[in-house]
Amino acid sequence: MDPSILHADLDAFYASVEQLLQPELRGKPIAVGGGVVLAASYEARAFGVRSGMPGRRARELCPSLIFTEGHYSEYQRLGDAAIAVLADFTPDIERISIDEAFADVSGSTQLFGAPADIATRVRTRVRDELGLAISIGVARTKHLAKIASQVAKPDGLVVVDPAGELAFLHDLPVELMWGVGPATRAKLAEAGVTTIGQLAQSSTRAMERLLGRAVGRKLNSLAWNRDPRVIQTRRRAHSAGAQSALGRQPATEAVFRPVLLHLADRIARRLRAKDRPCRTVTVRVRFADLRSATRALTLPAPISATVALADVAIELVRGVLADNPHERTISLLAISASNLGEDQVLQLELPFCLADDGRRPGTRRGIARLRADRAIDAIRERFGWEAVNYASAAPGASRSAPDDFRSLAEREL
Repeated sequence: MDPSILHADLDAFYASVEQLLQPELRGKPIAVGGGVVLAASYEARAFGVRSGMPGRRARELCPSLIFTEGHYSEYQRLGDAAIAVLADFTPDIERISIDEAFADVSGSTQLFGAPADIATRVRTRVRDELGLAISIGVARTKHLAKIASQVAKPDGLVVVDPAGELAFLHDLPVELMWGVGPATRAKLAEAGVTTIGQLAQSSTRAMERLLGRAVGRKLNSLAWNRDPRVIQTRRRAHSAGAQSALGRQPATEAVFRPVLLHLADRIARRLRAKDRPCRTVTVRVRFADLRSATRALTLPAPISATVALADVAIELVRGVLADNPHERTISLLAISASNLGEDQVLQLELPFCLADDGRRPGTRRGIARLRADRAIDAIRERFGWEAVNYASAAPGASRSAPDDFRSLAEREL
C-alpha cells in the first residue's frame, strides 16, 4: 500500500483565528480565555503557556501575555471551511474535531495527483483562502498519519515513506502516540520507556502488566504501526463527555457538587437531543499533583435527565475522595456518559416497593425530571443557554470556559 491517508490539523487554531481577526495580535503571545487558558498561540507556548492552565500561572510564565475573548462563531465557520477544502479532493473524510480530520485520497490520485501533491494543494488553498496554517501528515495508517502531522507542526507537511516507517516512528517520544496522556507517559517513563522504539521492543506482557491488558496490547501494536482502522465517514460517538478545570480548589462537596451539576447539564442536553440515554457514568478527578482517579457505575436503566446524571456523578466523586482521604485539593472534574442507547422507548414502572430516587426514568419522579429538562431545552433553544439554568449549578463553571467554546469540542452523537 502507498501512503494515502492524510491527517490535516489546523495550527494553534483558536489563537490563530484571533490573530487573523485582530492583525495587531500577530506575532505576539496571546491566549484565548481569562481565568483559564482555553488556547495559546505558538508565541505563548514558547514561554510554557498551555491550554487548561490557570490564567494567573500563564501570566507568571509570560508577563507580556495578551488575553482575548473568543469568537466562537468564527471558529466554527473557519473550521468548516477548512474541511470543505479537503472535501474538494475526496469524499472519504473522517472529522474528529473542529480543526482536524482524516482523509483517504487513494481514489483521488487519477484526478489530483499523488497524495503528497494533494496535501500540498490543500495547504496552499487553506492559507490563500482562509489565511490559516494547516499541517498535514501522509502515511499508510491513521495512527502514523496523525503522528506525522504533529511532527510537521507548525505549518508543515510530512510524508512517511513506507520503506522507512519504523525508522521514522521509533525515534519519536511516546507522548506523540494516540492514547498516551500524562499519566500513561509517567508510567512508561518509570519503566524506562521514553521512545516509541523502546515501547516496541518491550514485551506485550510487560506492557499489559504496566498499563492493563487492552491498553498494553493496543500501544504495542501501534508502536509497530499495526493499525487496521479505516476512514469512517459516518462515525457515531460511543460516549459524551465534559470536564472543567478548577485550578486548585478544596476537595469538598460545596465545590464539586455545583460543578458536576453544570457538567451533567451539558452532557444530558446532548443525550436528549439525540435520544441516546446512557447506562454507564464515569467520573474523573484530578488532584493537585496531576494524579487522576476514576470511578464508573452502570445503571439498570438508561438515563438522560440532568439531575439523575448529576446525582450519579456526585455519588461517584464521593467514592473517589473516600478512597483518597489524603487528597485535599482537586484541579479538574470530568464526567463521561457511555453505553448509549439507540432511540430507547421509555418503560414505565409501577410504584410498588422500589424507592423512587429519580434515577430510574420510568418512575413518577424520573418522568417529572425528564419533562422539566425537555421544557428547559425548549426555552434554551429559543432564547439561548443563559435564559434558564439550575440554581445550584456552578455559576463560575460557565465563565471559566464559555459553553460556546466547549460545544466546539463536543463530538456529534
